[in-house]
Amino acid sequence: MEGTGDTNRETLFNYEENENTRYSQAAHVTKVGMAVNVLLTGFKFVAGILGNSSAMIADAAHSLSDFMTDIAVIVGLRISRKPRDSTHNYGHGKIETLAAAFIGLALAVVAFGILWGGLQKVFAFFRGESLPTPSSIALIAAVLSIMSKEWLYRYTTIYARKLKSDALTANAWHHRSDALSSLGTMIGIGGAILLGGKWVVLDPIAAVILSFFIFKVAFDISYKNLNELLEASLDSETYRNIERVLDSTDGVLGFHELKTRKIGNAMAADVHIEVDRNLNIVDAHEISTQIENRLKEICGSNGHFSIHVEPCSDSEYHKKNRSGTDNRTRS
Repeated sequence: MEGTGDTNRETLFNYEENENTRYSQAAHVTKVGMAVNVLLTGFKFVAGILGNSSAMIADAAHSLSDFMTDIAVIVGLRISRKPRDSTHNYGHGKIETLAAAFIGLALAVVAFGILWGGLQKVFAFFRGESLPTPSSIALIAAVLSIMSKEWLYRYTTIYARKLKSDALTANAWHHRSDALSSLGTMIGIGGAILLGGKWVVLDPIAAVILSFFIFKVAFDISYKNLNELLEASLDSETYRNIERVLDSTDGVLGFHELKTRKIGNAMAADVHIEVDRNLNIVDAHEISTQIENRLKEICGSNGHFSIHVEPCSDSEYHKKNRSGTDNRTRS
C-alpha cells in the first residue's frame, strides 16, 4: 500500500510539472501575441482616423478583440493546469475548451460589428452621400498588419500543435482572421486610393466581404469547442485507433459500450471488455492495464481511461468464432 501511495504522489508530481511547463510555454506565446496586438491596435486606430478609412477602423476593432481573447486564453490556461481535486475528479481541462469557445463567440461579435459598420457606409454611398478617400497611412497599416498577424498565426500554430491546446489553436485562427481582414482592407483601401471617385466604396465593401470570412472562422471554432463541452465523441480516426487497440490486445474476447470524449487537451474513453471467465482477477487486471498503457501511447499520457472487465465463457466465444461472426465487438 505504501508503494502505491508513493506511485500516486509521483504521478501527481509529474502531472503538475508537465502542466506547469505546458502553461509557461502557452502563456509566453500568448503574451507575445498580446504585445503585438496592443501595438497594432493603437497604430490601426490612429491610421484609420487620420487616413479616413472605415475598413481600417474596423480592422483595429478586430485587433482589439484579439487582445481581449489573449487575456481569456491566459486565464483559461492558468485554471486548466490545476490538478484534479475532490470536486473536479477529471481536472480542470474543460476551462481551456470554454476559453476557446469564448474566442469563437467573440469573433462572431467582431464579425457582426464589421458587417454592420460596412453596410452602413455602403448604404450611405448609394443614398448619394460622399465617402472620404482613404490615405496612404491606412494602406501602410494594412500591410504591416498582414505581415505581423500572419507571423503570429504561424508562431502560435506551432506551439498549439506541440502543446495540443485548443485554446491556442483558436487564438492562432483569430490571428489568421485578422491577417485576412487586413488583406481585404488593403485591397479596399488600395483600390479606393488608386481609382478614386466612386471607387471609394471599395473600402467599406471590403469590410463587409471580410466579415463573412470571420463569421466562418468563428463558427468553426465555436462549433468544435461547444461540441466538446457537450461531451462529443472523439474524431473517427482516433475512435478507430482505440478500437484497433482493443481488437489486437491478447486476452480480449470482445468489447462494447465504448464511449469517448475530450477533457481539455486530454482524451478520455470508457469501455467494457470481455475476457475468459476462467481467468483469475490478477490476469484480468493485467489485460486492462495493458490496454490502458497502449491507449496512452496513442492518446497521450494524460488521458483518462476506464476499463470494465466482464466474463465471457469459452463456449460462447468459440461458437461465435465458428459462425464467422465478428467475435471482437459486441453491442
